[in-house]
Amino acid sequence: MPDSKADHAVTGVEPSNGVSNGGGHPLWSRPGSLPRPRSGLDNFDLVKDGARQLTICNACRYCEGYCAVFPALEQRRIFAKADLTYLANLCFDCRDCYYACQYAPPHEFGVNIPKLMAELRVDTYREFTWPVMLAGLFKHNALAVGVITVASMLIILGLVLAFQGSSVLFGVHLGEGAFYRVVPFIAMTVPPSLIALYGFAVFMIGALRFWGETQGSVVELVDFSALWRATKDAFGLAYMKGGGAGCNYPDEKFSLSRMWFHHLVFFGFLLDLVATSIAALYHHFLDWQAPYPYFSLPVVFGTVGGIMLVVGTMGLLYLKWQSDRDPAHASMFSMDVAFLVLLFLTSFTGLLLLAFRESVAMGTLLVIHLGVVAGLFITMPYGKFAHVVYRYAALVRYSIEQSRVEGNG
Repeated sequence: MPDSKADHAVTGVEPSNGVSNGGGHPLWSRPGSLPRPRSGLDNFDLVKDGARQLTICNACRYCEGYCAVFPALEQRRIFAKADLTYLANLCFDCRDCYYACQYAPPHEFGVNIPKLMAELRVDTYREFTWPVMLAGLFKHNALAVGVITVASMLIILGLVLAFQGSSVLFGVHLGEGAFYRVVPFIAMTVPPSLIALYGFAVFMIGALRFWGETQGSVVELVDFSALWRATKDAFGLAYMKGGGAGCNYPDEKFSLSRMWFHHLVFFGFLLDLVATSIAALYHHFLDWQAPYPYFSLPVVFGTVGGIMLVVGTMGLLYLKWQSDRDPAHASMFSMDVAFLVLLFLTSFTGLLLLAFRESVAMGTLLVIHLGVVAGLFITMPYGKFAHVVYRYAALVRYSIEQSRVEGNG
């Protein structure tokens, strides 16, 4: 690629893509918009190499049927930082392109799209998170997750011993309200609610920053057809099927196993949220206190969801362990493992608590489970869960672009 084009691709002096943004002003051009922090994505070498690799892909186009990245890529002739941010978060890491590419290592061109996209995604998370001072949690994510989770358990244990006493912690508690005799209802609900609201705010700020970076307008945020199409693609994991036969994961063989394990994790997590919501309705409107009977709706949904999470996370961890490291980026790999382990511990300790809730182990298991849940929700905005927000936003942008392409065709 000539130097002039490379410079344009890096600096973004020319328009960042070949698709009009449909009118309106990007969010960042509006007075009072959120300031964008600096991050590793401003690294000249990373952006320049990203533009180089994608220019090679754009000339070849062998992989255009594998996922959404390549049709989106073909709408561009140069690749500015905004384009790299968008395309990286549109990537589902199926790796079909890596094993199909004639220019992948050890070829001198060294095209490794999955690794490039993973590195760019990590930098996206750091760049758009809030507050900026906590962006470093993405750098040493596994350590941060471990320390925060253990600290959460120790804090909860200390508070229970200080205010309730060891006799309560290690006692047998039966009937309605048994859990609240160990950890009061207010202590069990108010802090998690505040943590969840904080996480939601962090994600919304990040989503707006991402939308502005990728030249999105305010009008496009209410494109319901695009939102619907993106939602269907997200829930169906449409782009984890590669060209139809599945991902090249954990190795060069095609497989749908990663997609199915993701489905178990995703829908297991949703079932647990449903169980928690029903339990809240029981408590506030029917004055029924946990723990609930084994065949009640909260317990049934929670148990099924917990089992799905255990199986799904174990499956994904196994695939991760067996996977080829060449198309992986170390920081993203570590972040993936930390998140999966924390999800597994959340569901596994919940199931243990259900099984032993009428024994002397209940108090200890409750403290451990609440500590793990606290670690999950505290670190959620600063770990792998961030991909849910940015990938969905990228899918919405892709849906908007494709609608315009189809309309112009």
